[in-house]
Amino acid sequence: MATVDTMTRRVQVANLPPADSGRGIARLPTKLMQELGLNEGDVIEIIGKRSTAARALRPFGEDQGLDIIRLDGLQRANAGVGSADFVEVQKAISKPATKVVFAPTQNNVRLQGSADALKRSFEGRPFCEGDTVATTGHQRVNADMPDHIRQLLNAPAFALQEVRLSVVSTVPRGIVHIDENTQVELLPEFTERREGERRADVTYDDLGGMTDTIDALREMVELPLRHPELFQRLGVDPPKGVLLHGPPGTGKTRLAKAVANESDAQFFHIAGPEIMGSAYGESEKRLREIFDEAAKAAPSIIFIDEIDSIAPKRGQVTGEAEKRLVAQLLTLMDGLEPRQNLVVIAATNRPEAIDEALRRPGRFDREIVIGVPDERGRREILGIHTRGMPLADGVDLDELARRTYGFVGADLAALTREAALEAVRRIMPKINLAEESIPAEVLDALSVDGSDFDNALKRVQPSAMREVMVQMPNIGWEDIGGLDEARDKLREGVELPLKHPEAFRRLGIRPAKGFLLYGPPGTGKTLLAKATARESEANFIATKSSDLLSKWYGESEQQIARLFARARQVAPTVIFIDELDSLVPARGGGMGEPQVTERVVNTILAEMDGLEELNNVVLIGATNRPNLIDPALLRPGRFDELIYVGTPDTAGRRRILAIHTSTMPLTKDVDLESLARRTERFTGADLEDLVRRAGLTALRRGLDSGEVTMADFEAALSETRASVTEEMLADYAKIQETLKSDAVKPVGGIGFVLPGMLTPKVSGKSEPGKG
Repeated sequence: MATVDTMTRRVQVANLPPADSGRGIARLPTKLMQELGLNEGDVIEIIGKRSTAARALRPFGEDQGLDIIRLDGLQRANAGVGSADFVEVQKAISKPATKVVFAPTQNNVRLQGSADALKRSFEGRPFCEGDTVATTGHQRVNADMPDHIRQLLNAPAFALQEVRLSVVSTVPRGIVHIDENTQVELLPEFTERREGERRADVTYDDLGGMTDTIDALREMVELPLRHPELFQRLGVDPPKGVLLHGPPGTGKTRLAKAVANESDAQFFHIAGPEIMGSAYGESEKRLREIFDEAAKAAPSIIFIDEIDSIAPKRGQVTGEAEKRLVAQLLTLMDGLEPRQNLVVIAATNRPEAIDEALRRPGRFDREIVIGVPDERGRREILGIHTRGMPLADGVDLDELARRTYGFVGADLAALTREAALEAVRRIMPKINLAEESIPAEVLDALSVDGSDFDNALKRVQPSAMREVMVQMPNIGWEDIGGLDEARDKLREGVELPLKHPEAFRRLGIRPAKGFLLYGPPGTGKTLLAKATARESEANFIATKSSDLLSKWYGESEQQIARLFARARQVAPTVIFIDELDSLVPARGGGMGEPQVTERVVNTILAEMDGLEELNNVVLIGATNRPNLIDPALLRPGRFDELIYVGTPDTAGRRRILAIHTSTMPLTKDVDLESLARRTERFTGADLEDLVRRAGLTALRRGLDSGEVTMADFEAALSETRASVTEEMLADYAKIQETLKSDAVKPVGGIGFVLPGMLTPKVSGKSEPGKG
């Protein structure tokens, strides 16, 4: 290697944040840079099991005083070291290369691209023969970087996604960089890895939003494989197995591959159905062979994907082959020698389906949950997937992370891919598909902007929500009129805690768990729930009693438990149950199918107030018959707020009419104020019907009618009426008073009912909701 002098320093390796990965830079302590005589942007040689190169940059602010060098996963693989290992660092000279040959790093990838685009992408970046390097796009680099480094890192993109390439050969040998005179060649297919080279197809830099999980897994897997002497000195056996479980698409398989690559272990992958054989004993034999191979190739990791398919609960399967396979897996895991340097990692999204004999220390020593990423995790994942993407200046990844609640890593990967395809669609008219290659000026102009991500969001939905009815509400507060009091209560109870949880933690109070919206039909209860979900930027799960009730014993309760479990996974979530009275009628009242509804009530009570906390999950129920709902639900801690949604006043009706006529061509004589005064007791649905009828009246005059007149509204008024009667309003006034009272009295030993809740109606008066 070409070096300036022989002065070297030994320093410990730490991980570089994913946002800086693949750029060929290293963060060094200020003191070390001074000792080696380095300026920012100078080339350094990093010597581990092999040598590689990088450009030196000063440390992050929080690293001041720490004697560490931050390297990305590719550089750690190139140097043959892992995090917490030590490397030698010295100043070096990078020679201009006359020829560089690249090839894909994966044997199932075939690349075709312009060598000129590749040359522009890597220009000025130092590397050595045998290194693995990554292309990056027009990424916005950190403001703390010098200008010449910023220009270097803002090289034109080679592709719309990060591409990893192996440096097959360089002329001359040693540390080189590409300049305008370099001849660049791209081999279309993978070339065999040299002896001693580390795999770098997946590293910790490719995993976002799981820092704590990576630390836990490194402690359980990487440490025993790389330093078994630690456990020998302590006189304890290292862990034998780790079970990863969580929703699909959260990165369980990718995490296992990254651990194998970073710990420099052999990786043996078992896909459940692949080892199942038709002959007697064939499945067990295949499993034994894999464990034998892994033991001979130690240190090694055996990764069993979808373990629930090969190790189900033996008491719940009828086939003997499955039972024998579970027994064989138990025997193999018990037979692992403590000093064998072999770890089993299993992944599943159904941990409850696995045989319980596996889920004990000595087999799977620890179970690690990989959940749906939070906003910070989504930002990291988006940064990883857009690392090789030329983003336009208007793309705000922080805002995108905030909007993609409920998305797992696989969803975010699909989102970036869809956005890239949107960008490609824009340049399709400029491309002649008959030509062998796309002109360089077309490729250079290609970028992904904010509108591409907006369009992609319309097509990509969170995968964890696909089993339940989910909507992205398009109703905002501005679309609702006449319900100011109810709106304010919902904003205070739902929007504030979901958007500003730190304020509630600071005051030591818990947010409300549930809201019951009750009132006459057509007053806008469902609209309120939709607007709440949209304005609080939460997932919205809308369901009704008919979706949850089943004729099969126990299935209704399972449906409700599944609904709440899914809501917890993709929190923040607003669950909206319409016509709640039919799902949770008062127990002991002899109404409906008593056994089913009573079990359903018990399940909802347990979900809302049970051992498992509802974090960032809000339940909103709507009914026009609150006197039929089980009173146990109507206490604080379950439905904390009982919100009456009544008929709008004159100002509210004026606002509703303005909303419904916003797209209607009205003549100057249309007086909405007068209409609002004359529509006493009209609900929002009634006023919408009034506007619709006025439009139909205008069409009756002629299909070419271009305006709606006051006369049309007069005609519509004569055809419609208020759906809420005086008697109904009086009944709801009584119900309001009843619900406000705190007295709850036992009745006949069959349960608890609020006073007056089940009293028979006086003849001649309509029930609430029956106009």
